[in-house]
Amino acid sequence: MKPMLQIENIHKSFENNGKIIQVLKGISLQVLPGESLAIMGPSGAGKSTLLNIMGTLEPPSQGTVFFNDSDVYQMDEMGLSRIRNREIGFVFQFHHLLPEFDAEENAMIPALISGYSWRTSAEMASAILSQMGLKDRLRHRVGELSGGEQQRVAIARALIMGPQVLLADEPTGNLDKVTGDEIAELLLSLNKRQGLALVIATHNLELAHKMSKQLQLVDGRFA
Repeated sequence: MKPMLQIENIHKSFENNGKIIQVLKGISLQVLPGESLAIMGPSGAGKSTLLNIMGTLEPPSQGTVFFNDSDVYQMDEMGLSRIRNREIGFVFQFHHLLPEFDAEENAMIPALISGYSWRTSAEMASAILSQMGLKDRLRHRVGELSGGEQQRVAIARALIMGPQVLLADEPTGNLDKVTGDEIAELLLSLNKRQGLALVIATHNLELAHKMSKQLQLVDGRFA
């Protein structure tokens, strides 16, 4: 099976007060269609940076990222934007929802960006939020939703365009255990039911061990 997402010899460095900090030191990884993968490691190990590079949110200092055999960082901004909008979904520890919008309006944003009409975008958002168990919460604003409901809205927003891969950065890290377990089961059911490739950066060992593969990131490398 050909990898959907592949990174080769990824390095990432930052400058801090005149010093060069090496965060990633030659990471290579393949993500297959339908695979579930946990990237573990302590805070500061580079998990979030790695997910951002894989998701085209920030370029590596060195190395190559392929999505379906295309070198993404050789694309123009329009090509990168299309991949972010349609092919790769993102879920973050902090939901990054817009508080002035309700659940449906937050979930429909990627569809609007893609050029769908307001009506069609709203229909798409309503359908996927219903799948997330939020059929009765469409008109509730962010402040009226629980933490778990907010994360479900964030997942719906990430999935509304039907991406091939979902990148999740500590998706249960800001939730209590019961709610976190519910979100974990939701992500795993999407992975199994829809064949969605799932890559999670997490401290949660219980969640990590539910994935089909686990990798430990230590000092910028996979241990």
